[in-house]
Amino acid sequence: MSDFVSRLRSIVGDKGLITDEQGKHPFLTDWRENYLGRALAIVRPANTQEVSEVVKLCAAEGVAVVPQGGNTGMSGGATPQEDGREIVLSLTRMNRILDIDKVGYTMTVEAGVVLKTIQEAAADADRLFPLSLGAEGSCTIGGNLSTNAGGVQVLHYGNARQLVLGLEVVQPNGDIWNGLRALKKDNTGYDLRDLYLGAEGTLGIITRAVLKLSPKPRDNATSWSAVPSPQAAVELLSGAYAASEDNVTSCELMGRQGIDLVLQHIPGTTDPLAEKHDWYVLMEWSSTRPASVGDNAAGLRDKMEAYLGEAMEKGLVLDAVIAQTEAQSKALWALRENHTEASKQEGPSIKHDISVAVSKIPPFVPEGVAAMNKALPGCRPLVFGHVGDGNLHFNCQAPAGWTKPQFAPYIEPISSAIYDLVTAYGGSISAEHGIGRIKVEELAHYRSRTELDVMRQLKRALDPHNIMNPGKVIRV
Repeated sequence: MSDFVSRLRSIVGDKGLITDEQGKHPFLTDWRENYLGRALAIVRPANTQEVSEVVKLCAAEGVAVVPQGGNTGMSGGATPQEDGREIVLSLTRMNRILDIDKVGYTMTVEAGVVLKTIQEAAADADRLFPLSLGAEGSCTIGGNLSTNAGGVQVLHYGNARQLVLGLEVVQPNGDIWNGLRALKKDNTGYDLRDLYLGAEGTLGIITRAVLKLSPKPRDNATSWSAVPSPQAAVELLSGAYAASEDNVTSCELMGRQGIDLVLQHIPGTTDPLAEKHDWYVLMEWSSTRPASVGDNAAGLRDKMEAYLGEAMEKGLVLDAVIAQTEAQSKALWALRENHTEASKQEGPSIKHDISVAVSKIPPFVPEGVAAMNKALPGCRPLVFGHVGDGNLHFNCQAPAGWTKPQFAPYIEPISSAIYDLVTAYGGSISAEHGIGRIKVEELAHYRSRTELDVMRQLKRALDPHNIMNPGKVIRV
């Protein structure tokens, strides 16, 4: 393979190629450290043309390509197999913001731009790019789009799919499809864009995108409320839509177990309330109208305070605090956003990124917790997530002090119990993290034969030699 690697070097240069084992290692394992693969090389193209030439070479030589962005995924979708016969194609050198159209509310970017950089560039232009998630400081937009990332503002702005107008994609044969159209209406046949959003790099490699921007909020309110139950959380959200004049942008549910882990493992975090409670809701309202304008003069913070007061009288809220400054708001969000990191530091866990209809969350939660405890008495259910869109991270932390080998025999029975229950509730076994490697068998089990057949037909038609991220999402 030395000739193959030399030809790769001739395309991307010395800066674009990593072949030593120490240099390759960070690209070969996933964030959760569930997988450790091998690769012929880590290839880091500087532009779309280089991506195209690399893919053409790989297609000619029968070498599989594993596209990778910030490598922050939860499902192993960007990790190579263990046989060492693939390359990892990292897009992190393609990190330019190409254009910001303030009039048309769009931004054109390369796939390797970090999400936080996009958010900041939009803010500097007095605009908002609303995609927001815990890994935003290191994840890249190409990975976000390839997994159809969700995040904390889906209920108001939609998933990544709703935030994209156009794409540029390198096909499995190396051809470049230029669909960088900033059009909100385009009914010219099949929507090719949607094929690649959420496909996890199995149908092609997203290299550039036209993103949709929104007006920048002028008024914000953030609250932390203790609630007696998930039922109360859902009712609190339901009433908030009218109380906020449809300005609810985020609504997160968290159990006490997760809060305790964050306070234990994440320096600088503090409990917002004096007493401990079983459940909490973090809610944010945002408006593009300044608080001093017209009938909105009271501001969202005042309206939120009035609404939470009414909710207390109804028994939906036990105690609450409203952030008075941006620093206080960030402190509240830190309690939510550090759940995953705190869980990782605590020890082994199983991640269940599921979704059910919002109205079904209250009965689902206790049934799911009971199913976990039945499969492994003494386990620690870790429930948190986006109650506003029905996406819960219904995780299971191993008993205190357990190692991965101790916990491993329980992973399959616990996950099967949760996924069976999710399916019975008409939900999804993967709401935003994707299928990757970790849920390939589950997808084959829980999706219908018709759905799986259509997916396989698409994969075979677009990637007949199966060189694009093989073994991920669906087996062909």
